[in-house]
Formats: sequence, structure tokens, C-alpha cells
Amino acid sequence: MRYIKSQMKQLVREDSRLQQKLKQLMEEHDLEKSFALKALYHAEVADSGKYMEAYQELDHLK
Repeated sequence: MRYIKSQMKQLVREDSRLQQKLKQLMEEHDLEKSFALKALYHAEVADSGKYMEAYQELDHLK
């Protein structure tokens, strides 16, 4: 599975918990949104993360 920025944006847009985590990452680590999205992907999606199935479903919808 690979990181796709547009898919990650859509996943965050659809989940309020991920929106909060994204804002928190940006504030705590002073990150730009694109870097925070990638960090969130590695923390919550990649390697059997909590949101891996939802992320994969977005890929199948295309």
C-alpha cells in the first residue's frame, strides 16, 4: 500500500477524529499540512493501522 495524498485528504475530510489529529500534529510539531498528512498516514493507516481498511476502500472506489 502506498501513500496517495488525495486519498488521505479525502479520508481526513470524512472523519472528524482524523481532522483533530491532523490539526494537533500541525500545531505540536509546527508542520505544514502536507507533511502532517503524511505523518498521519504512517501513524493511523500504514502497517495495519486503525484506518487502513477505510483508506483501501477509497482506492477501490476509483
